[in-house]
Amino acid sequence: MSMKRINLGSEGLQVPVQGLGCMGMTTIAGGDIYGKANEEESIATIHRALELGIDFLDTADLYGPLLNERLVAKAIKGNREKYTIATKFGYEVDDNEQLTWGFNGTPAYVQKAIDRSLKNLDTDYIDLYYLHRVDPNTPIEETVGAMAELVKSGKVKYIGLSEVSAETIKRAHKVHPITAVQSEYSLFEREAETSGVLDTLKELGIGFVAYSPLGRGFISGDIKSPDDFAADDFRRSIPRFQGDNFYKNITLLKEIELIAAEKGVTPSQLALAWVLAQGVLAIPGTKRIKYIEENAAATNITLSTAEKEKLESIVPAGATAGGRYDDTQMQFVDA
Repeated sequence: MSMKRINLGSEGLQVPVQGLGCMGMTTIAGGDIYGKANEEESIATIHRALELGIDFLDTADLYGPLLNERLVAKAIKGNREKYTIATKFGYEVDDNEQLTWGFNGTPAYVQKAIDRSLKNLDTDYIDLYYLHRVDPNTPIEETVGAMAELVKSGKVKYIGLSEVSAETIKRAHKVHPITAVQSEYSLFEREAETSGVLDTLKELGIGFVAYSPLGRGFISGDIKSPDDFAADDFRRSIPRFQGDNFYKNITLLKEIELIAAEKGVTPSQLALAWVLAQGVLAIPGTKRIKYIEENAAATNITLSTAEKEKLESIVPAGATAGGRYDDTQMQFVDA
């Protein structure tokens, strides 16, 4: 099936308008992110994504750690050239394959991380290589300088950054052209607009990749109360999904559900259509065929100016109750 394709940034990378976030397909440090995952079903989802024209896969060495890249390798075996693979580094993984929960953006670690990811993904190049989080102890210029060397050596085609400020983007881009910046972005999370990040990207010709475009699954409407999350579900730690915040956000969601019903689409499809209408690449995560099909169908939904404005009036930037991470995790976001 053909899916509309766009240029991600201005360095030559072409991608479908929607990619697939693979994080939920494996645990992180032994804990489930969004409930239990099944490897067979996850691989089948990656295969179905390709049939639907979704050939952009987003993974990271953090996920697992390392297990997610290995799962992606299994899924794409024999078809590497048909996929665009994005992976990330920066959360330090030691030689015993354990997360230290520190950050490492030193040139030596950049080399170590890329070689490990190439091995895990069973490939000799990465299409898009991101710095997952900025190492506060290493100047961004040093990290990006080392990433530029990977482009020169052919191990990486394009480089990106994740969860960075407008100022960091400008500094990094002077060292080597940045193709894409990834951040959380959805109807419920608009910080990329208010922080000046989207304006900076437009000015510099850098692409934007929206992760969690469905508000970490919240917009699907499947979660009715904070108790619906499994005991080890990562979302239990997020202020947005706790106590009164949860119920305030449910009220906003109910209004979105009414518009979706009027339009004859699911709330998830409506929310995805809104993100795509911003001209960015959305990478909703799923590990089930049912949802990859539903998400792919959202690429055919057109929103009128009035519908966009109505959605934005229901959830204006900053209207969501509670933070998108807890205080500890927010310290890792380069604001």
